[in-house]
Amino acid sequence: MKSDAMIRKRKGLPVLLHLTGWIILFILPQFLISGGLFNDERTTRIVIFNTLVFVILFYANYLLLVPWLAQKKRWFLFLLLATALIVALGYTSGKFYENLFAPPPEVRERIRETEQGPSRDDHNRRRGGGMALYNFFITSFLVSGFAVGIKYAESAVRKDQEIKELERGKLNSELALLKNQVSPHFFFNTLNNIYSLIAINQDDAREAVLSLSKMMRYMLYESEHGNTRLSSEIEFMKGYIDLMKLRMSDRVKLTVKFPEKYEDRDLPPLLFIPFIENAFKHGVSNRANSFIEISLIVLGQRIDFRTRNSITPSGPDAFRAASGIGLDNVRKRLALLYPGRHNLLIDEKESLFSVELTIDS
Repeated sequence: MKSDAMIRKRKGLPVLLHLTGWIILFILPQFLISGGLFNDERTTRIVIFNTLVFVILFYANYLLLVPWLAQKKRWFLFLLLATALIVALGYTSGKFYENLFAPPPEVRERIRETEQGPSRDDHNRRRGGGMALYNFFITSFLVSGFAVGIKYAESAVRKDQEIKELERGKLNSELALLKNQVSPHFFFNTLNNIYSLIAINQDDAREAVLSLSKMMRYMLYESEHGNTRLSSEIEFMKGYIDLMKLRMSDRVKLTVKFPEKYEDRDLPPLLFIPFIENAFKHGVSNRANSFIEISLIVLGQRIDFRTRNSITPSGPDAFRAASGIGLDNVRKRLALLYPGRHNLLIDEKESLFSVELTIDS
């Protein structure tokens, strides 16, 4: 219901603007020229008649000639028909004007006396008629030009809106594609971890499957609504970390710091999990001492997320090849979601990998 009301309001706005424009630009000046008062009924009817003539001229150009001819670059035909329309309206309105607005008897008597006067008065009369005709044609061409300008301006605004809609649609499509790439990647790696756990501890493996089902429910349903809540995302990260801890040996030192109290807010889903997943995949070694550090801090509207992990003896080249897709994915998502409002620093050394992500939400 609210959206329908907004659509009706948006459609009614141009009508209101056009009506206001005619009052301010045409009716009001004639009102002032006539002396500021419409006490004379004839003067009032003349003003309304003149306005109606130019309204017909304007909308004949605005609704027909400009979109059919001018905007299709058929300028010669447009100018020909626009001029013909002005001449036809001038002739027709002149005939109607003589019949509808005949002057009062005393004015007609004065006109007859003028017609019988010297030739100089006849010259002045012809000059006055010529001036009226000149004013009509000048005003007509101005009104026609105004119709062309308004139509072109509206078309430019509409085209700009269409381009923005296309860009917004493309942005949403790219975000959906990138987010959908996260889920299979995450699911594949987690299943591998559970498969390895089955041979070690079947009870823990069953708990891991249950935890995974809860996490997949979050990924399939809650995160599909566009944004999620920061609190839900933190709970999801905690669940994933607990799942990964089931197959960690004592050689791995894990440090996790999430805030206890913070102002909850909307957030794109699965934004931090690729970094955590990356840390567990490449920072855990069962043969040598290794470590993983994960922290998230909320400071007002700013979110600071950090991970640090050791790189396993498989070597930095293998690490770089395996983690490239996930990190490129999250870079693209951040660029689309937070343009100019995030800072991502990834530092890779021979045995240390660190990520620092700051978001102004």
